[in-house]
Amino acid sequence: MENRFRARFCVLILLACSIYSGLTLVGAQNRRPKNVQVAVRVKWSGTPLLLEAGELLSKESKNLFWEFIDDWLLHVAKTDGDSHSAKDCVKKIVKHGSFLLSEPLAPLFEYSLSLRSASPRLVLYRQLAEESLSSFPLPDDSYSNNERGLDANETADIKKFDPLLVGVNPKSPDGKCCWVDTGGALFFDVADLLLWLQRPNELGDASQQPETYDFDHIHFDSNIMSPVAILYGALGTDCFRGFHVTLTQAAKEGKVNYVVRPVLPSGCEAEVGLCGAVGARDSLNLGGYGVELALKNMEYKAMDDSAIKKGVTLEDPRTEDLNQEVRGFIFSKILERKSDLTSGIMAFRDYLLSSTISDTLDVWELKDLGHQTAQRIVQASDPLQSMQEINQNFPSVVSSLSRMKLNDSIKDEIIANQKMIPPGKSLMALNGALINIEDIDLYLLIDLVHQELSLADQFSKLKIPHSTVRKLLLTVTPPELNTFRVDFRSAHVHYLNNLEEDAMYRRWRNNINEILVPVFPGQPHYIRKNLYHAVYVLDPATVCGLQSIDMITSFYENTFPMRFGVILYSAQFIKKIEMSGGELHSSALEHDSEIENDKSSLIIQLFIYIKENHGPQTAFQFLSNVNRLRIESAESTDEAVEMHHIEGAFVETDLSKAKSSPQEILLKLKKEQTFKEMSQESSLSVFKLGVGTLQCCLLMNGLVFDFSEEALINAMSDELPRIQEQVYYGHINSRTDVLDKFLSENGISRYNPQILADGKVKRRFVSLASSILGGDSVLNEINYLHSPETVDDVKAVTHLLAVDVTSKKGIKLLRKGIHYLIGGTQGARVGVLFSASQTADLPSLLLTKTFEITAASYSHKKKVLDFLDQLCSFYEHKYILRSTTAAESNQEFVDKVYELAEANELFSKAYKFLLPEASDLKLREHLNKVSQFLYRQLGIPSGVNAIITNGRVTPLGASVFLSDDLHLLESVEFKHRINHIVEIIEEVNWQDVDPDMLTSKYISDVIMFVSSSMATRDRSTESARFEILNAEYSAVVVNNENSSIHIDAVVDPLSPSGQKLSSLLRVLAKYAHPSMRIVLNPLKPFLALKNGVSAVKILQDDFSSTDYTVNGPKAFFANMPLSKTLTMNLDVPEPWLVEPVIAIHDLDNIFLENLGDTRTLQAVFELEALVLTGHCAEKDHGPPRGLQLILGTKNTPHLVDTIVMANLGYWQMKVHPGVWYLQLAPGRSSELYFFRDGVDDGSQEKSLSKRIAINDLRGNVVHLEVVKKKGKEHEKLLISSDVDNQSKDKRQGHSSWNSKIFEWASSFIGGRDHSKKSDDCLKGHSKGGRHGKTINIFSIASGHLYERFLKIMILSVLKNTHRPVKFWFIKNYLSPPFKDVIPHMAREYGFDYELITYRWPTWLHKQTEKQRIIWAYKILFLDVIFPLSLEKVIFVDADQVVRADMGELYDMDIKGRPLAYTPFCDNNKEMDGYRFWRQGFWRDHLQGKPYHISALYVVDLVKFRETAAGDHLRVFYETLSKDPNSLANLDQDLPNYAQHRVPIFSLPQEWLWCESWCGNATKSRAKTIDLCNNPMTKEPKLQGARRIVHEWTDLDFEARKFTAKILGDEMDNPEALASSKKSVNDSSSEDMESKAEL
Repeated sequence: MENRFRARFCVLILLACSIYSGLTLVGAQNRRPKNVQVAVRVKWSGTPLLLEAGELLSKESKNLFWEFIDDWLLHVAKTDGDSHSAKDCVKKIVKHGSFLLSEPLAPLFEYSLSLRSASPRLVLYRQLAEESLSSFPLPDDSYSNNERGLDANETADIKKFDPLLVGVNPKSPDGKCCWVDTGGALFFDVADLLLWLQRPNELGDASQQPETYDFDHIHFDSNIMSPVAILYGALGTDCFRGFHVTLTQAAKEGKVNYVVRPVLPSGCEAEVGLCGAVGARDSLNLGGYGVELALKNMEYKAMDDSAIKKGVTLEDPRTEDLNQEVRGFIFSKILERKSDLTSGIMAFRDYLLSSTISDTLDVWELKDLGHQTAQRIVQASDPLQSMQEINQNFPSVVSSLSRMKLNDSIKDEIIANQKMIPPGKSLMALNGALINIEDIDLYLLIDLVHQELSLADQFSKLKIPHSTVRKLLLTVTPPELNTFRVDFRSAHVHYLNNLEEDAMYRRWRNNINEILVPVFPGQPHYIRKNLYHAVYVLDPATVCGLQSIDMITSFYENTFPMRFGVILYSAQFIKKIEMSGGELHSSALEHDSEIENDKSSLIIQLFIYIKENHGPQTAFQFLSNVNRLRIESAESTDEAVEMHHIEGAFVETDLSKAKSSPQEILLKLKKEQTFKEMSQESSLSVFKLGVGTLQCCLLMNGLVFDFSEEALINAMSDELPRIQEQVYYGHINSRTDVLDKFLSENGISRYNPQILADGKVKRRFVSLASSILGGDSVLNEINYLHSPETVDDVKAVTHLLAVDVTSKKGIKLLRKGIHYLIGGTQGARVGVLFSASQTADLPSLLLTKTFEITAASYSHKKKVLDFLDQLCSFYEHKYILRSTTAAESNQEFVDKVYELAEANELFSKAYKFLLPEASDLKLREHLNKVSQFLYRQLGIPSGVNAIITNGRVTPLGASVFLSDDLHLLESVEFKHRINHIVEIIEEVNWQDVDPDMLTSKYISDVIMFVSSSMATRDRSTESARFEILNAEYSAVVVNNENSSIHIDAVVDPLSPSGQKLSSLLRVLAKYAHPSMRIVLNPLKPFLALKNGVSAVKILQDDFSSTDYTVNGPKAFFANMPLSKTLTMNLDVPEPWLVEPVIAIHDLDNIFLENLGDTRTLQAVFELEALVLTGHCAEKDHGPPRGLQLILGTKNTPHLVDTIVMANLGYWQMKVHPGVWYLQLAPGRSSELYFFRDGVDDGSQEKSLSKRIAINDLRGNVVHLEVVKKKGKEHEKLLISSDVDNQSKDKRQGHSSWNSKIFEWASSFIGGRDHSKKSDDCLKGHSKGGRHGKTINIFSIASGHLYERFLKIMILSVLKNTHRPVKFWFIKNYLSPPFKDVIPHMAREYGFDYELITYRWPTWLHKQTEKQRIIWAYKILFLDVIFPLSLEKVIFVDADQVVRADMGELYDMDIKGRPLAYTPFCDNNKEMDGYRFWRQGFWRDHLQGKPYHISALYVVDLVKFRETAAGDHLRVFYETLSKDPNSLANLDQDLPNYAQHRVPIFSLPQEWLWCESWCGNATKSRAKTIDLCNNPMTKEPKLQGARRIVHEWTDLDFEARKFTAKILGDEMDNPEALASSKKSVNDSSSEDMESKAEL
């Protein structure tokens, strides 16, 4: 029966095929389904996969890189003959790499290798290799003569030289493929290197040594104190083997610090072996992006009627996947059986495909489509594949989905879930932490998964059970607390008022619930309750201190509902305490002349006296008098306080009840010891609180703020919702002391900004687990110290003190650690990592040995801490503070150890036995080992003292560090990130651990290792309760108990998020094998997808199985609709800037029916640059808007520039992989500011630049903080040219805010990316000899038609002026043919041009339609998209024809306005019904101001930046754009709406004429004619152009003729052109366009 069925089935197929093939012979080829194929390639040349594998392994562990090299050299290098193709080579590389990894990490390694994610790191090494070679030019100059070391082939590939591509592969120097750079010389032969290794230290000083970086591969046997030797070369070459063996041996002997930077120079591919060169010879295609083919918004017909170039093919189209089911048929199986009928079977398949395309469905067929889609997915054998196929082929499957019978259980569960989560909402969490679906991309997701798998691998090696590992990974760290309150409660707080007791507030209501009553914005609640305690900590002799007093007094006199107080201190007194290390005794102050003459202390004494005898109001009046007298007698308000101001103020203060005269009281008080002591105690309390370093600050209920009035209001606003919440829930009532409640719950006894990270400076964490698992680690040798009687307790917190035993700061830190333990802590222990300089004497070494003996043998003794403290005190005073002779000091130190040991009840026997036996050499070796560990594993340079608290590294700066700070570190770290880990570890059932090993030390170590590793996770702190959603019927559940990865997701399968997630989840399922719980959450009623997204994945045939080529991944759309006009968009990772480089067809107007016989439309995009973004803040202020930044390399400091926006302090620049240096631009920016490092040690010089390494495809986000230089605190960055008295003409005088920019930036304005200047123009163009000031014109175009218009606009501008012209084009949407033509056009017609771009900021509300994105580029980024040296630019629409000299407009005085637009004409009365600005909202908003057209406008960039117009426009945009009904014409509505804040100069009407709005009577006076869309007639663009502008046809013919000549096209003859005018109405040859102006 079965055989009979198969026979009939085949007959049916063959019959259908033969019938259909006969039918299709009659001219139906054009109706065959068409495909679209897209690839994205990088700009740099290919990199070897073998070297990429090494980089991927080094991300897992630095030692794996070296293990991989040794393994490859030992086992693989000589067996290349076994590999006959790229696929064989990749298998071999993966096999040897995976052998070094644990099982879960191996698949991810293979996939990352396929993604080519390590290629940017190799490009960075190319840059460093090129710099190495250029530092030592060869005698024959073979390297330097060929610019940047490019070989001929690579030079040919790079049509336009990109100065940002700093990692160009260097050419093999003199045929050599490897070299060693020692800073003083390059060695190309092992023999020369061996000679140098005999005397490595004799070659110059240390400053000649090459610089090493965090990402460098430093051999694990290297001595960091030895001379650096960097090997540049590629694994697989003979020279690499020779150098590597030699340098490895030298590193083991301690002769060199051996570094490898993998580079395969151009020309060495044949030397590296067959597998070593795989990937190096091919262009590198990327995956990890999406392609959108969206239906074009159609209203106006606007398709270019130029013929498409024929006979050009890019590459063979991808073979179609015949394994995909089509209407139940799998054609690959049929073709296997009936290969002789291939053409008929394929024709039948085409018929089936074309018949599946469904354009529309009736509404009733769509009502349950979301639920039906969910049902199809959950019932599929592979649900994720089903979701992806539905998303990417939605038009093909929508009919079958709508006919599916719906299961009520699925529908009911979805409806029940949607009571808890909004319909259509999509969420995703990885191991409990939410992921932003909009921002996630494949590379980021792989990094996150790799991070989790690495942690799981580390924990399993610590013998933690798998169930506990899963529990640990699923915990989400609570968000960082920024509500630490300084507990300032003490007798040293002097309050001015008390709202609950003072008579002046008696009439206020005291009901605390009044705070819940809404009030007008900015209005406070007047309640008779001390809710806000504004306590200012200030030095009363400083300007900021006295200004704060005046502000407090003003608020108080105006009955502001706040309790004000002050804590006074003397900065001079605190400085004395800091100089003594925080241990200043009263005896040291008795005869100190500086303290005796301290004005601050005197003011405090007088203040306390007046307050005690005459009340707080009088005391505050005294301080106000001091400030008044200071201001009256000073030339400026910044003058310091003098002694006569203080005395005069005291005399003036009303002391009516005093029995003696003010003068007598003053003399008496100066000698009075009691008030002096009270003053010192007040200063000492401020020192202990830690707020003295902030100069003046505000403590708002303990929260720390700046002292300004603005900060006070903001602090009150921040505190209000917290109080309201507590009142609402009944935690605060009328009897509650609010201050006591807040400080008791969150109060800290000391404030240290270095510990309490404020978000501006990121805390640094290192994994201690990875270092201990790497083999022999110094952490295994540490014996810990504990507080008395807590030795056997488990310690959640471990402080490791990195102490330079030869430095005063190091010994101070050591003593503070001991005092911390003496003071008592139940939950922490202290370990010491000693290091020392090379010149350390024997007592320093003996001190470390004594500590080692003591911690190992006597840590349980009661007085062990006293012994160590006394020993450190002796060592500090005897050996650090003063020097003694070596012979005496050594024995004296040993004798002191014996003496102190006996005195503290420690047996001196161990010391007497071990100390004399201590070897000087072995002690130094151990200290050197510790130094290496600190530098390599923890990133702590030699000589730096630091504290490592469960992995958190806190380097010590210039400020004093107290034992209280260690308590603060313990408290903060335990609460924030250790507590929840301790709770999990305490519940572990240790099955694989020897019971004898389960000591408190073992558990404490595990807690330290686990918490340090988990702190390095870079992920969200937000989570969601996915478990409350039902998942029985409408969810995809994949259980894998052995996996360390768990995915929770809520997905609308037919949303853009669903399209994205389906592809990402399939990748995860294949390579990470996670457990998953995906709840489907479709919208109802269903909103149909308008487009399909194809997410790129790595295809199986990436690596050739026949030769050694690597075929990159491609996005492939099959069976696309023929009769719809589509527009292509790429959904790429945020840091990518891509542009099309190969595309014959118009990607903005894809009409597949016009492809003819071509089956596949192909496009290649290029990664034009990566985006370096960041946020810049000014210390204690808002973002420094207008701050100018420049970026470059060591040799070329300025390659790109930008300014800082006021919006979040945002900035961005274009980069490629490499090492970059960010600096403040010369001029006001660098005159006023310097960069603030993480540790503010007062050093300005080393903070003038920031080094940034770009070594992956994820770009970088850099957080900067700048500080004004001393003496510049009150100067403004932006100086308006309106108040510049030096010159009325800011253009000539250059005296405005960016005056000094022009000297250094003018040379770069023409030297940026793709800036071209013709030779003719440099000489004075022969066609008219252009001269005068350059006119800068800016435009944007998308699609072939608008590029055709753009060429006509260019010609019309040039034909009407004799001045030089430079055009600026937004490159994002320009087609490859246009970019090919424009350089030739510039040379022919004598103009300059530059292609510019800007990546849409992540924080700015995004537009989704391409047309609206183009509009946004016209207006939103004008201040940052042009170089800083450009002063003015004119925007001209692409479809505009210019009839006048644009120089006239360029030179026009626009009266100091940043923008100048032409108002809409009003003399075409037929259009009155369309003038929306004359009625309703717009009429009211404009208030008589004109509504302007955006087709032509002038931007005064100097004024635009001065007035922060760009920031204002972005704020307006962010507010309005979230309403879908606002900004219908974005580029036009936005500036018109904002003109009350960003003023517009109205240009004379004749500067822009368009038929739609202007009457024919004014056409003759028009200086430009714009082809505005006519909303009444909707006339096609081309037809209107030929009818309205009489010169348009000639200009068009000239432009098309030139284009045809350059591209090698056949040019239509004039007769054909003329006849084409008649056929312009034929709608079949036209496409449609978006609503408004481009």
